[in-house]
Formats: sequence, structure tokens, C-alpha cells
Amino acid sequence: MAEPLPTTNGVKENKLWKGIFAVSGIMVTLVIYGILQEKIMRVPYGVNDEYFKYSLFLVFCNRITTSAVSAGSLLASKKAMDPVAPVYKYCLISVSNILTTTCQYEALKYVSFPVQTLAKCAKMIPVMVWGTYIMQTKYKGFDYLVAFLVTLGCSIFILFPAGTDISPYNKGRENTVWGVSLMVGYLGFDGFTSTFQDKLFKGYDMEIHNQIFYTTLCSCVLSLTGLILQGQLLPAIDFVYHHNDCFLDIVLLSTVATASQFFISYTIRTFGALTFAAIMTTRQLVSIMLSCAWFGHPLSWEQWIGAVIVFVSLYAKNLKNTLPKPPPPQQVQNGASSPVKEMA
Repeated sequence: MAEPLPTTNGVKENKLWKGIFAVSGIMVTLVIYGILQEKIMRVPYGVNDEYFKYSLFLVFCNRITTSAVSAGSLLASKKAMDPVAPVYKYCLISVSNILTTTCQYEALKYVSFPVQTLAKCAKMIPVMVWGTYIMQTKYKGFDYLVAFLVTLGCSIFILFPAGTDISPYNKGRENTVWGVSLMVGYLGFDGFTSTFQDKLFKGYDMEIHNQIFYTTLCSCVLSLTGLILQGQLLPAIDFVYHHNDCFLDIVLLSTVATASQFFISYTIRTFGALTFAAIMTTRQLVSIMLSCAWFGHPLSWEQWIGAVIVFVSLYAKNLKNTLPKPPPPQQVQNGASSPVKEMA
């Protein structure tokens, strides 16, 4: 006797739980990740108030941890270790991901975490650009309106700082031009990374752990090579050796970064790249509030207006996506209604 097909309510409930799982995982891991990266890059260590300057070393630590965990997961589940897609495609994601993370860490030297975090809301724009180019996706006018409002709000937030936040690297006010340039690089590379991940998931029958393992393995090799060529590997190790609290912060950062990679890949595979960008909205709002409270970042009234524009726009988009879609138009044929067929 055949098993009954799952009901519509059962499917919706299952997707709801998957959404709760994805949102909770991203929120917890990335909020902790955000606080730790600001602490490591902007708070001095030791009695001599020394700053940790080796952002590529953080990338290497994060990726080697993630690679080891994903390899263990593949071996434990007895799934194939062989690459499913051509290796160069994993390397493309890896290179883009390294550039994304490096820009993110470097930007914290010149702009405050709230500025960086709100700017990340604009990742919908590069996702849409790359989605149109790579996935041949067509977006609606409302999507472009939201993207414009988010860009407007982010611009207001960046251009009208409170004026008292100090960058430890230029001993003065935040270096807005260079910091924003790094954030533009972050957004462009990050949009490509998530969109190309989405393309690989849809183009190949690929396990999440398989993609994570090969992309992070490539990242380990590339970041280690970069550290050696720049002469930063030994100084970074020496800094961590002499500052145990920095070592513990990096271990915890790598742990939550690894967990976040699995949640991000799961979310992109289950819901797509643009939905992932929208899910990040609440996490970014919480991160800004926590950073302002924890590290004492002041916000001007213009920045509050910019933040309101960004989050209202994104939440309006999320609300619109949850509304039921109208049924397709019907026409009457021989006394019975039938759906109108698309023109050939």
C-alpha cells in the first residue's frame, strides 16, 4: 500500500521549521562573530596596548578550522570526498570569499562596526547584479526600489557620523573614504560568492559539506601563501603567542565562523542567495545595537534616520514576500473555466 503524500500544511510547517533553524543559526553565530572581530581588530591587547593587524591570519585560522570540520563530517557520514564540480569552480568561490573576508577585517581598521554592518545591508544590490549576470534572474521593480532605498539609507549613515568615533589606526576620525572603498569591495565579492554558491548547488547534485570542504581547503592554501609572501605568518604567530587572550578570541572566532559557514550554505541551498541576503537584516540590526552598547559607538540623528530607512525598506520587502500571491487569471471555455495559457 502506497504511503500518503505529504499535505500542503505539512510542507509549509516543514519549511517554517527550516526557516527558523536557518535564521536562529545565522543570528547566534554571526552576532558573536561580529562582536569578536571588532574586539580583535579594534581593541588593544596587553599592557603596551598593541593592536592585532594581521587580518589574513584570521582568514587562515577560520578556513582551516572549517575545512577540518567539513572533512570530518564527510568522513563520518561516509559521503563522497571527491569533488562534484570542476575544482576551478571551488577555487573561484574560495578566492572571492578570501577577498570578501579580508576587506571586511581591513575595513574595521578605518570605520566603526555599526557603519560596516549597516553597509552590509546593501549586499542585495550586488546579489541582484550578479544574479542577473550569472543566473539570468529577472527582478521586479519593487526589488530595485528596495535596493535604491537601502543604498540611500546606507549613504546617509556613512556620510553623517556622530564625529567622536576614533579609529585606532589613523589616530583621528574614521577614515571614511578608504573604509567605504573596502566595504564596496566586500559587497562586490560577497555578492559574487553567494550567487556562485547558489549556481553550484543548482547546477550539481552537491552536498553542503562537499562544497564547504573544497572551497575552504582552497582558501587555506591561498591565505597561507599570502601570509608567507607578505611576511606576516611569523609576526602573527608571535603576537598570538605573547597574548593569550587574543589566542582565545581567535579560537572562538574560528569556531563561530565555522558554524556560520554551515548555516549560510544551508540557507543558500534551501532558500537561495537573495533570501539569504534578506535573512541577514535582523542579525545586522541586533549587531549594530549590541556594538553601540558594548563598545560605546555614538550615533548621530542622521544615522538613526539612515538606519530606519534601511531596515523599514528591508522589512517591507520581507513582508511583501510573505503575502499570498494572487491566483493566475482564468478564462471560460465551453461553460467551464480554464487557466489562460501563455503565448508561445
